[in-house]
Amino acid sequence: MAEIIRMPRLSDTMEEGNIVSWLKKVGDPVKAGEILAEVETDKATMELESYFDGFLLYIGIPKGPVAVDGIIAVIGKKDEEFKHLLTDTKVASTPTKTEAPSIPVIVSSNKPEPAVHVVANVPTQEAVSDNTSRLKASPLAKSLAAEAGIVLNNLQGSGDQGRIIKKDVENFITNKPVATASTGTSPQIFLPSSFTYGDVPVSQMRKTIARRLGESKFTAPHFYLTIEINMDNAVAARSAVNENAAVKISFNDFVVKACAAALRKHPSINSSWFGDKITYHREINIGVAVAVEDGLLVPVINNADMKSMSMINQEVKELAGKAKTKKLSPQEMQGNTFTISNLGMFDIEEFTAIINPPDACILAVGSIIKKPIVKNDAIIIGNIMKVTLSCDHRVVDGASGAQFLQTLKAMLENPVLMIV
Repeated sequence: MAEIIRMPRLSDTMEEGNIVSWLKKVGDPVKAGEILAEVETDKATMELESYFDGFLLYIGIPKGPVAVDGIIAVIGKKDEEFKHLLTDTKVASTPTKTEAPSIPVIVSSNKPEPAVHVVANVPTQEAVSDNTSRLKASPLAKSLAAEAGIVLNNLQGSGDQGRIIKKDVENFITNKPVATASTGTSPQIFLPSSFTYGDVPVSQMRKTIARRLGESKFTAPHFYLTIEINMDNAVAARSAVNENAAVKISFNDFVVKACAAALRKHPSINSSWFGDKITYHREINIGVAVAVEDGLLVPVINNADMKSMSMINQEVKELAGKAKTKKLSPQEMQGNTFTISNLGMFDIEEFTAIINPPDACILAVGSIIKKPIVKNDAIIIGNIMKVTLSCDHRVVDGASGAQFLQTLKAMLENPVLMIV
């Protein structure tokens, strides 16, 4: 029986996906596990695999945006009649015209979602060999190669008809880490290796950032609370811990742990607004904002209050690394109940952050700065860090936010309180 392939919802914020390219054409045989298409979601670019053996009978949208649950393909037996499925089932409405070629994802209507691989959202261009003949390489492989500075001519493809696929690039990087094209200077962390000036189509990620944060800023009544924290004891504690520890913890780990402990004492901050109800979350899942080339991703540390700082450190490093290489799974970016945005490493002393829905609050963390302070009626040099809590006034009142910050301040100024 023919199977309908629909655009799945790969994240809680996804409303549409954008098909970049099909790797199969109508009439081609398809095996379970083969890649059908490459799509762009609001979080990342992904390869979509087939669940079924058969033939690709129908492609609904050759290229462009598709709403979640829209029909994008049909797989079945060769020459099998399938048109009745399109009339009996709700078909995706015709997408609106858009400048940005994006990618959606394809999944069966009655099967669990497949594992997907996230890759860098780099503009794909046809790779050309020395004799100007076009190389056979998937857009995903081209993206990875462009990010790593790899010349595709140096790779041997293992895909159909010698096609270079993602695995070939990854193997090349693993086995020959030095054999990459050099541009002479290392690109800045936020500047793509192939930066494009002028008009650039808006990616699904940037569309989602604009929509969600615009909705948050202009629908949630924000107010801001700033407090200074003396980090002298935290500096000393970190130095003592890292002197002999196998896992070197960061100040951000202190902040994540302190926030988790403070949220347990102030559950009203660990909440979400849903229009007709407020949800107070039992679990404390902290999102940590990570800047990537095309915007911002927020991987989530689940049950952060139950984890040690060394565990938090390792998890943040792993998730941040995945975020920067666009390999985060949708599950690793969902379920946050509170968010932290830290710009201290960029010497930003103080800033305000826009609340990350559905959270009721987000904490903006500045850098630790040496400055004169008064202690025991004497002026000394202290390590001061400013943090600003952005609150949704529909959920959190000023006194509740202030009490949370007092607890956070006490824990960071006396780190021993975090283990009590």
